[in-house]
Amino acid sequence: MNLPQSARALGQWLLLGAIVGGVCGVASAVFLALLEAATEFRLAHESLVYALPVAGLVVGAVYGRWGVSIRGGNNLVLDTVHEGDAVIPLRMAPMVLLGTVLTHLFGGSAGREGTAVQMGASLADQIAHRFRVTPETRRELLAAGIAGGFGSVFGTPLAGAVFGLEVVCVGRLGYEALLPALTASIVGDLVTRGLGIHHTAYPSPQVLALTLPVLGRWLVFAVGVAAVAVAFIEGTHGLKRILERRVPWLPVRMALGGLGVVGLWKLAGTSDYLGLGVPGILRAFEDVSLPWGSFAWKLVFTVVTLGAGFLGGEVTPLFFIGAALGNVLARLLGLPVDLGAAVGMAALFAAAANTPLALSLMAVELVGASVLPHVAIVATVAYLLTGHRGIYPSQRIARKKLGGPLLDRIVALRDLHAAPRKEPEAPR
Repeated sequence: MNLPQSARALGQWLLLGAIVGGVCGVASAVFLALLEAATEFRLAHESLVYALPVAGLVVGAVYGRWGVSIRGGNNLVLDTVHEGDAVIPLRMAPMVLLGTVLTHLFGGSAGREGTAVQMGASLADQIAHRFRVTPETRRELLAAGIAGGFGSVFGTPLAGAVFGLEVVCVGRLGYEALLPALTASIVGDLVTRGLGIHHTAYPSPQVLALTLPVLGRWLVFAVGVAAVAVAFIEGTHGLKRILERRVPWLPVRMALGGLGVVGLWKLAGTSDYLGLGVPGILRAFEDVSLPWGSFAWKLVFTVVTLGAGFLGGEVTPLFFIGAALGNVLARLLGLPVDLGAAVGMAALFAAAANTPLALSLMAVELVGASVLPHVAIVATVAYLLTGHRGIYPSQRIARKKLGGPLLDRIVALRDLHAAPRKEPEAPR
């Protein structure tokens, strides 16, 4: 490619990436403003939680009528990146936005990354078709939409760009999409902040030198993170499968899930595990008397909410679970509590989503460079120990995490057990 062609390609990616980032930034700003208003209203009127089963019934009926083609959520986005058959419906953006806001209004334990990613991808796909780009360019714009949504909703543009590349295929980064993803994530973040959105400020943990004894403690820490990640993944997917098999009608499944959350709320005797749980994350950074079971309570609340079909993401609940777990493990292993919370917060999602690089960067953007190299070590080891599973079954994989021959084809994690391996050629 000569210089004029390179300049045109650069200009195209900067333009398309900026457009995608702009619409993602606006969508995230609207979403975060509505989410904050819904959370504040619920906190002022706590009895709304009793209506979560009714909200589930209504949202489930709406999705059953108009949302059949978008019920795949993040998995639909990942399948589209790889298969690219049909256009992601534009109605995914407003439907998932409103569904997630209602989930939080009535106390469901869910996050926001799923909503941001789905909004970003659906808007990016519309832009791709309006500009009539090639199939290859469309895939790269979808990655940019994922990056723009993720980066803008959390205020972490570098992590957003890497997440948009890393989440698509386990163990591989599609550098061909790096420029549009980075552009969309940075522009999306600038637009969201420019519209007056303020992100949560997390404490910066103390600096800890990496020594052999500290490294050994982090390896034990990573085993704990991986075990909880597996419990979360298998719990969420397992409950979803059971409910789909025994309760075929989505509205009833969601209503039952709502009843489950209300029951857990009364059993726990606290509202700490409802909604996003940001105060609980911040508490984990400093409270040396945090209840040992906090991470388990939030895990169960979230598994019931998402397993029943309520809308939202996994990131912020996993941040809560990881920070609380990190607090507990740090106390057991003699590590600084604030550093343990920061590392656990990022590493748990890294293991569950198979994105150790993105979440290591995200930890730095959220809490500062003092978290390095500890978070990278724990995130990587936990990612490997979690095995070939994840919160997104549509993630593709070409080679087992611990090496070995290439698979015969790139397959989704959900189909990995049936994928034959490509045998190495015999030496001649």
